[in-house]
Amino acid sequence: MNCPKCRLEQNDENRECLRCGLIFSRYKPRDHDQIPGRKPSCETENRSPLKHAVDYMFHTKDNIEIVYLIGRLIVFVFLLIWSMKFFGSSIESNYVGRSFMHLVNLPFHEAGHIVFRPLGRVMHSLGGSLGQVIMPLICTLVLLIKTRDTFGASIGLWWTGVSIMDLAPYIDDARSLSLQLLGGNTGISSPYGFHDWNFVLAELNLLKHDHLIADMAATGGKLIMSISLLWGLVLLIRQFRRLR
Repeated sequence: MNCPKCRLEQNDENRECLRCGLIFSRYKPRDHDQIPGRKPSCETENRSPLKHAVDYMFHTKDNIEIVYLIGRLIVFVFLLIWSMKFFGSSIESNYVGRSFMHLVNLPFHEAGHIVFRPLGRVMHSLGGSLGQVIMPLICTLVLLIKTRDTFGASIGLWWTGVSIMDLAPYIDDARSLSLQLLGGNTGISSPYGFHDWNFVLAELNLLKHDHLIADMAATGGKLIMSISLLWGLVLLIRQFRRLR
């Protein structure tokens, strides 16, 4: 048969297109593009958008190999154990800033300054923080929508949570200016504008709320990490059942 979406020729027994990822049982054919050898599914007629979204997020491929499943399980356990250290750390300890993930986020933080520079000085300073959050979000969406790797997307969402949490110590330092920045300087020994969040919050007249905003970033990051771990666990359970 040919896929009704991308027209790729493939085995009649396939439940999902090998090229575009279309799930045939959830596809509602029109009169002129019926799938040969298949009857239109009545199930698709009564599906709500929420049901479609849930099915999309928890999609599991038909062919699950034990080697890949074990590899995903090892990655999940590692991230779960590592997350406990993030969850148990305080903003003052700056555990996330001293972790390996901070080094991963740093290039995207600096690139964000360059990308947002044409939008003005405030966006130039804020762009670093935006850059390190936007990049893992892009990875999450690409894995979820383009490659249909839902477990990989859950890891991307975990990275997004860590990136948001990574901002908390920087935001919390907006008034004290004691945090060591890139290059070895601190905010207090640098010219005005060198410390991103001191400049951004001062320009927005929110400097007195730096601790509150930092708490929100830390809590939001931990919440997103928790959701990603729960998402990954559900996917592993579904893949294990499919394997059986």
